[in-house]
Amino acid sequence: MAIGSAAVGLAVAVSAVTVTGPWDSGQRTAERVRAAAWDHRAGADHPGGARGGPAPAPGAPEVLTALGTAPDGSDRDGAAQGDPGRNGAAPGAGGAPLPTRTALADALEPLLERDALGTLRTASVTDVATGRQLYGAKADRAVVPASTIKIATSVAALSALGDDHRIPTRVLWDEDGKRAVLVGGGDPTLTRAGLARLADATARELAERGAERIDLAYDVSLYTGPVRHPIGVNDNIAPVVALMVEAGRLDDSTRGPAPRSADPAGDAAEAFADRLRDRGIDVSGAPRAAKAPKGAEELAVHRSAPLSKLVERALTHSDNDIAEALARQTAAARGERVSFAGAAHAVRDQLEEYEGLSLKGARFADGSGLDRADRASAELLTELLTLAADPDHPELRSVLSGLPVARFNGTLGGRFDDTATRAGAGLVRAKTGTLTGINTLAGTVVSADGRLLAFAFMASGTTDRQGAHEALDRLASAVANCGCR
Repeated sequence: MAIGSAAVGLAVAVSAVTVTGPWDSGQRTAERVRAAAWDHRAGADHPGGARGGPAPAPGAPEVLTALGTAPDGSDRDGAAQGDPGRNGAAPGAGGAPLPTRTALADALEPLLERDALGTLRTASVTDVATGRQLYGAKADRAVVPASTIKIATSVAALSALGDDHRIPTRVLWDEDGKRAVLVGGGDPTLTRAGLARLADATARELAERGAERIDLAYDVSLYTGPVRHPIGVNDNIAPVVALMVEAGRLDDSTRGPAPRSADPAGDAAEAFADRLRDRGIDVSGAPRAAKAPKGAEELAVHRSAPLSKLVERALTHSDNDIAEALARQTAAARGERVSFAGAAHAVRDQLEEYEGLSLKGARFADGSGLDRADRASAELLTELLTLAADPDHPELRSVLSGLPVARFNGTLGGRFDDTATRAGAGLVRAKTGTLTGINTLAGTVVSADGRLLAFAFMASGTTDRQGAHEALDRLASAVANCGCR
């Protein structure tokens, strides 16, 4: 698979971003069609809402009229459509003027020199239509990406599994032992309501078999290796296990830091046992960990929302639990050990299937970006975003639609709110990345002339988090505010 977007596909690529918002009566319209619930006796959860959902947003390429071709059939920057560019893409696709490197440098370099960006600054700006890098500053240097690594994790998972893949949580029946086994498939988004529906379906099936008294076990053998992230006990992530309810949260929150269970799988099994008892099933004693026997009959299954929705949620809210699940789902799909180490190999191997990605120096020590051993270059991030916009890869589109919108939602909801950054509000869609001393921002933006660009700005050695955020926001807003010709 090669990276690069064909000129004829620019309207599609732009629609993937602009049609999805960023504004519609105060509501984000980036949601894809919620697939009809796959319901095998139990049903599925959909993050952010009930089953079903709104119809897809209508196509709206006319929102950016500058993307049309000139009357003579050429681009307005003078390049005829179809002329080969990087990776065979047309260099002037769509008609909106292409920014020049000199003009971009004039706009960006003074901002890159701000002290708030620490001791090392790297940058890349790429034209989405052609895949051509328009500006770079140490763009090929692999640095700590923090949560922007979730872009790579998402691309790998979507390409390995498909955007409609759903993660199952199953209940199997061991007839010989009169035992039900709750089998974790790695879905951190299973809710209490979803667990209750699974118990409803299981109780019905047990009643049909006349099984009024049972033992209950739970199987988390899908995952191997350490369950604790290398950062240790931390409110930003639960132990990484194959079975949990609401990411092991011990409060009523649905996102952001929260106290976490030390044993999410055991807690989920206990909660499931309680729900079976509420439905008239006599569960003997406490659930215990055990591997389900081969050939056990399936009683019920609960499936997560489609992978596209999980990716959107992981990116919009920087959900570390979902990101680690995406990495491990990739490992399972590729036949790797489903562990931190196995997922690291799987993500890289999956990305290597795309010809031309700048993977030199890249390292995917985890899926979430909490690990400082992660490495990615600004160039790689903009290539991944360009790939996600390629009409040849519609399965990756949720990587774009999941990006937070500046001053509107997710991790960018409280940013881009001053005079210096307001030009980017509503036009910048980007994944944030924050660790102590590390601040990054990578996403897409429409330039003042209507050109869709991908960017990545990465700062290391920062000492003022708020100042670094503002400096990064100014860089993205500068791209939004200029034609740069």
